[in-house]
Order: sequence, then C-alpha cells, then structure tokens
Amino acid sequence: MWNLAVEQHQHWRPGRASAPGYGEQSRQLTEARREFAWLAAGSQTVQQQALRDFAQAMAGFFAGTHRRPTWRKAGVHEGFRIVGKRGQHWDVRRLSRKTGEVWVPKVGWVRFRWSRQVPDSAKSFRVNRDRAGRWHVAFAVIPPRIDGPGTGEIVGVDRGVAVSAALSTGEKLTVPGLRDTEAKRLRRLQRRLARAKRGSNRRARVKIAIARIKARETDRRKDWVEKTSTQLATEFDVIRVEDLKIKNMVRSARGTIAAPGTNVRAKAGLNRSIHAAGWGLLVNRLEQKAPGRVEKINPAYTSQICHACGHCAAESRESQAVFRCRACGHTDHADVNAAKNIAAGRAVTARGALQPPGGAVNREPQPALTSG
Repeated sequence: MWNLAVEQHQHWRPGRASAPGYGEQSRQLTEARREFAWLAAGSQTVQQQALRDFAQAMAGFFAGTHRRPTWRKAGVHEGFRIVGKRGQHWDVRRLSRKTGEVWVPKVGWVRFRWSRQVPDSAKSFRVNRDRAGRWHVAFAVIPPRIDGPGTGEIVGVDRGVAVSAALSTGEKLTVPGLRDTEAKRLRRLQRRLARAKRGSNRRARVKIAIARIKARETDRRKDWVEKTSTQLATEFDVIRVEDLKIKNMVRSARGTIAAPGTNVRAKAGLNRSIHAAGWGLLVNRLEQKAPGRVEKINPAYTSQICHACGHCAAESRESQAVFRCRACGHTDHADVNAAKNIAAGRAVTARGALQPPGGAVNREPQPALTSG
C-alpha cells in the first residue's frame, strides 16, 4: 500500500490534477479490496494505516521538515502499525512472567517475549522485522519524565570517538562494540559476500549472518545509550552537551566526478566511528528523559581551552588523550578537559575572546573559571 501511494504521487506533473490524498486513496482501497481477493485477505486496518502514515510523511515533506517519501523494500522495511481502541481493534495480555500475547487483525493471538509492562494508555503498536530476521513488537506510550536530584548539579558531556562520552566529573564512558572474535568473523563474512553471486541462496544466507552480528552491535549501543541517559538524567539537574551538526560531520567526502574528494577512505572510517558512538541517539534520549534540562553549548574551541586558566591554544592538545596547557602547565585528559569547559558553558570566538553561555563576547581578559 505504501509503494502504491508513492507511485501515485510520482505520476504527478505540473499541469495535472493534484495527486489523491488520504480520503481518495482510502476510497480506492475499498474498491480494490472488492476486486482483488489477495488484497482483501489482508487487514484493512493495516492497509489504511499505511496510507495514513504516507499522508503524514507527505505533510512533513511539504512543510520542509522531512525528505520526500521513497519506496519501501522487501527484506528491509518489513513491518506494519495497528492503531485503534484497545479491546476492540487489538488487545494484549500477559501469560507468564516472560511471555505475553498480542491480538493482530487477520492473524490472531501472537506470542512475544514480555520485557516490560504494557500501560493501559497504549493506543497503538508496531510490528517490524529487522534485517537479522527478528520480529519485534513495540507499544506506543509516552514515557514519564525523569526528575533530577534537585541539587543544582551541572555536568558537561564531551562526545568523541575513542571515548564515546567523557563527563566533567572525570568519568569516561565507551560504547561496547563487537568482540575481537566477532569482528574477525564479520570480516570473513563480508569477503564471502563479495564473492557470492547476486540473487543466490548462498548470498542471502551470508547477508543474514552479517545482519545478526551487526544487530548485536546495535543492541549493545542502544542498551548503553539507555543506561547512560538514565544515569545522567537521574544524577544531574543540568546536562550540557556540544551543539554538533552531526549530519554535516558525517557527510561523505567522495565529491563528484568533476571535483573528486580527498582522503575518502579515512573520512568514511571516521563517519562509521561517529555512528558507532551513538552521538545523536544519546542526546535525543537525554532530551526525552530530561526535557528542559539539556543545554547545547557552542562547540567552538572547547577542546583547546585550558579549564584551569582559560588560555586557548591548539598546541595545548598534544594528542587525542593528553592536554597540557602552554600557559600554566595544567595537565588533564583532553576529553575530560573539554567536558569541564562544556559544563562551564565556555566557548571562545575566532579572535580568542571568551564567550559565556548567553552569547555575549567578553572582550577583556577574564579570570579562571570553575564549573559550578
């Protein structure tokens, strides 16, 4: 249904009548279900919801907040959403401590692993299949906000590649990745995939094996983000992070045929490391769990400022991990020093003047600042 809606809108050209909206598409769906038995065998609730989701996606596209909806591919975008009154259109019940059942229209009761309580406020759920072949069911519920300790504690979080999140308290957190044995197996499978013939059963089996290994990495990263964001939202009242433009940072360096890029392989490796560190996901979950308590700081020169005296010099950062101030000799872990500057809301302009969180530039020399 989604791809049919995409096809209808791609046929539109200037001068033609406008593409059908949800109301007209829903009427066409009813007529098509009467004519085609295979279409009527599916759930009308699922099919109509796909059209509603497409209409919402087009509204986001015309508003300029989202890209244009594209085709959904078999094996990649496998899933559907059920919306309606609980007990009438769908239902869920618990069978044991680890098992539950959900009622799916035209399917019946389907068992799933009960990982958490399903609140009565849930009004919809989504079933999807990932590339590793695993089926998931997620119930849409607005989670409760996490209250801070009320002590006024402020923490700065510096996101990096070697250290995923360095805190101004001195704590260094790293996303758990694949083990050495898993990484070696992944490389072997990727080489085997390159030799496999496209469309063959062997290639399909290798792709599933690769997806299962990558799913472990993704699951560990999401688990780390959930635990870290909950810890920060619980222990601190204000959480300050750098206002990074991640989409711009991970943009490909390939360039064009007329103007090819440089250091493309190294840039691609850096992009993968940024995605693996979960920079964007961590801040998103912090904003959802601690709304109004996450502040974004200008990232300019935060890694080059000495937290002890305020001197800014690129030479002070001797390596990825070592920071030694050229003015006062203060030594600290480079990421922790940057996190302390973020906690203090400190940034500098290109001319070297200190800039407080408010945005005004202090033109005169300032004394050493301390967090808190």
